[in-house]
Formats: sequence, C-alpha cells, structure tokens
Amino acid sequence: MNTSQTTRIALYVYGVLIIGFLYLPLVSVGFASISKARYLSFPIRHYSTKWYAEALRSDTVSDLLFTSLKVAVIVTLVSMVVAFFGALAFARYQWRFRSLFQKLILLPIFFPQTVLGLALLMWFNSVGVIPSWKTAVVAHLVWIAPIATLIVAIRAYSFDPALEEAARDMGASTVTILREVTLPLLMPGLVSAGLFAFLLSWGNFPLSLFTTGADSTLPEWLYAKMVSGYSPLVPTLGVMSVVGSFALILLAMSIGWLVRSVREARAG
Repeated sequence: MNTSQTTRIALYVYGVLIIGFLYLPLVSVGFASISKARYLSFPIRHYSTKWYAEALRSDTVSDLLFTSLKVAVIVTLVSMVVAFFGALAFARYQWRFRSLFQKLILLPIFFPQTVLGLALLMWFNSVGVIPSWKTAVVAHLVWIAPIATLIVAIRAYSFDPALEEAARDMGASTVTILREVTLPLLMPGLVSAGLFAFLLSWGNFPLSLFTTGADSTLPEWLYAKMVSGYSPLVPTLGVMSVVGSFALILLAMSIGWLVRSVREARAG
C-alpha cells in the first residue's frame, strides 16, 4: 500500500517525538553529570568532568560495579543454559506435563518484583541462608530465566523440525544434532536472551534491594544516594551505566554481523 508524502512526514515526526520523549530524561542526566556544582540545579552555570574522574578513582564505585557485574554475568550465563533446555522442553517435544511445565516456568514473570523479592527474602531467612550477592543471583534468576526462556522459545518455534530429522536419518547422533543443527539455529535467540538477561540483572533494583544483604549493587547505591543525600556521582554513574549498556548492545550486533559475514564468505 502506497502512503502519501504527508503521511510519511507525519510518521517521521511521530517517531522523532517518541524517541525524544524516551531519551530526553537521559539527556538531562547527562547535563547533570558534567555540572561543576555539588547540588543538582538548572540551568547549569559551570561545567566540569571532575565527577567522572572521581568515579573512576573511587574504591566504592569499583566495588559496586564489580558486584553488579558479577551478579549480571552469572545470571546471564545460567539464564542462557536454562533458557536453551527449557525452550526445547516445551517448544520442540511432546510429553505428558508439557503444558503445565510451560505455565509454571513462565509464572514468575507476572509476579510484582517487590512481592517476589520479599517472598524470596522470607524464604532465605526461613532456611537460614544469609542474604548476599549470591542470594541476589538466585532472586534474579527466578524472574529473569523465564524471560530468557520465552525469548529462546520464540526462536525454537520458528525452525522446521525436519532439519533435525534429516540429520538423524543421515546417521548423526543426538549430541551431534544438538551441536551442529539445533544450537546454531537457536543461537540468535540465545544471544538475544543473554543480552536481555544481562541488562535486566544489571539494572534490577527491587529484587536486589531485598536479597543482597550487606552487599550492594549499583542501582541500590544510586537509590540510597538520591534518598539520603544527593551526590554528583549519581548522574555520573547513571550515564556511565547507560553508555556501557549501549556499548554492550553494539558489541553484540557487531559480533553478529561479523559471524554472518564469515559464514557468507565461506558459503560463497
């Protein structure tokens, strides 16, 4: 269907307005991070990048970033493994309790994170487990692994089972089929699930608040500083976190483009 010039212009303007609405708050945070003043105020009278230098030198910031990164990486790796086998369990095979399994594994997505975090904290206390970053990993997995599973399942539903059957007819073992056929076909879904898992864990506040105990992640520290005493490091770390997230996404896209280019070159 052909669209008129006026309609195309209106759609472009609408898209620009939506993007501006979504990203304008990030721009304001960026300006606040380069303000020389210790307290947040607009308009900004003097600009400085000293807060970025202070953030890079701070041991507290290093500990926060290391804890958040440690939790996010572990959650990402475990979520990808759980998502791979979980998606295959209800998207590729027929078995007796398949439908019930599908409902149970996706149920945590619909729980409010604050309620889920409180329930997990009470459970950890009842079994005598002291909350720390390790319990935060478990809490994140309860909520994020189902999301990753759903993402991989969408990919699993889309490819033809005849590809696996053809490999089996040619004498390939189950492990070989899994490695040479199923895994490459699900790889785009796994990469997407891994990115979602990392970003959701990195920026998760409700579950971390209830389950990290004496440890602290970056979102918790940012919230505490905004509530108890504002620091210019708050917008600075916020900008650094956003830039790091964008860099991770661009890195994943670049690796995907490189892999596709290599495959096309070999096929050609």
